[in-house]
Amino acid sequence: MSRLAPIALFALLASPVQAFDLTKMSDAERKVFQEEVRAYLMENPQVIMDAVAVLEERNAAEQGNNDLSLVQANADAIFNDGFSWVGGNAQGDVTIVEFLDYRCGYCRKAFEDVKQLVEGDGNVRFIVKEFPILGQASLDSARFAIATKHAAGDEAYETMHDALMAYRGATEVPALSRLAASLGLDPAPIIAKLESPEVDDEIRQTHALAKALQINGTPTFVFGDQMIRGYVPLSAMEDIVSEQRDG
Repeated sequence: MSRLAPIALFALLASPVQAFDLTKMSDAERKVFQEEVRAYLMENPQVIMDAVAVLEERNAAEQGNNDLSLVQANADAIFNDGFSWVGGNAQGDVTIVEFLDYRCGYCRKAFEDVKQLVEGDGNVRFIVKEFPILGQASLDSARFAIATKHAAGDEAYETMHDALMAYRGATEVPALSRLAASLGLDPAPIIAKLESPEVDDEIRQTHALAKALQINGTPTFVFGDQMIRGYVPLSAMEDIVSEQRDG
């Protein structure tokens, strides 16, 4: 086979378009070229996989750089908004922020991993961003959790938050009131806070922050200055925390 195909293919993949202009070929030359490229790729399919891998690496690097800039530009709203619940070690050397939705399957999958990481590490500050995006049940659950925080404090919020991560029942007020009562919480002051401007404002501000960070799915994590879009298992979380400390 002619060496034209691999050389030309390399030129197409590695060089600017102007360096190899197919429009300057005659129809006959273009047909020969296309046939040789096809034959070469059929004989060497790994070339395509290698090119895809390089593209994915470049895209990931660009996304990482973009996310770093977004986190830096919105750091105060991410880490110190004044209303999001803060757990773990408030003076921890690494902060983890999670944008979550109680009806998100992957948020539920991450829940035990996050809890184990925070409790096992002992030096992690953990912030919850209520980000209901999966419909009315998600919004109902988030509003009830936030209302619990306003009505009964951070400890009650944590209890309700943990329960809602496992809860699969109805989310109308009577059902969530029964859930609260089963947890030893008085539902009456929580219900009184459900429609308060403070609850609306927390959800609005978190949605605005998510938009600024280009977040459109849950869970989304911020580990220090690194944004992770999607679920990651405990072992990967531990590695990221270690990287943050070493960096």
